[in-house]
Amino acid sequence: MEYTPVDLYYVESGQGTPVVLLHAFPFDHSTWDPVAGLLQSHYHVIQPDLRGQGKSPLGAEECSIRLMAEDVAQLMDRLQIPRAILAGHSMGGYVALAFARAYPGRLAGLGLVATRAAADAPETRQKRLVQVRNIKRYGVKTLAKTMLPSLSDSPEIQARLKEILLQAPAGGTIAALKAMADRPDSTDFLHEITVPSVVITGENDRLISYERAETMAQLLGRGWMEKVAGAGHMLTLESPAAVAAAIEQLAQAVGSRKQEP
Repeated sequence: MEYTPVDLYYVESGQGTPVVLLHAFPFDHSTWDPVAGLLQSHYHVIQPDLRGQGKSPLGAEECSIRLMAEDVAQLMDRLQIPRAILAGHSMGGYVALAFARAYPGRLAGLGLVATRAAADAPETRQKRLVQVRNIKRYGVKTLAKTMLPSLSDSPEIQARLKEILLQAPAGGTIAALKAMADRPDSTDFLHEITVPSVVITGENDRLISYERAETMAQLLGRGWMEKVAGAGHMLTLESPAAVAAAIEQLAQAVGSRKQEP
């Protein structure tokens, strides 16, 4: 199948080995800002808005998680980056896994943050399709009441997420929901990923159980687990230092940290 990538909006900082940070649904690159600020002194950090999210165009082609991965590969081409460490949060983890499948030679290391390899269960898929219908009727604001309480217990973080969410384009939000609902199961693929890989999970994550995350780490060829005490699903905002430390550990396993002068 042929894909037509779009030019993703992105921000970048720092120098050194590239680290691409892929955000969660239905947000944008800024949810990685606290982590990026901690990594940029040693790494070239790239934070794209995924297709149809934030400032990135949706494109005319029907969206899929695989197509989002193609967009990331094209962005790396634009930046002349042959290989990179990819860290994906929630939906970004689905995209990172699709990238690993499509471009194993371009993946230096893999970070899976509050995400899963399994496809949606039937009830989860149905819930996403209900959300699609509600957005078409009432707009993206309908997601705020249903989603935000499950993402974080922090009122400050919920307020920040709501601000991003209310600016999310309806078309891109609907497309992403459909893409997630239709994504394939990647569980059987995990053992084929042979680069260093870290699974980062929050102790209080209501969406991804510790057992599910631990199983994923065990199935990865060179995977290990990092559990963040007291954190929920929005690890990148709740515990950025712990997430940055785990990605630093991943980068050191890859052998990629910039040498000090």
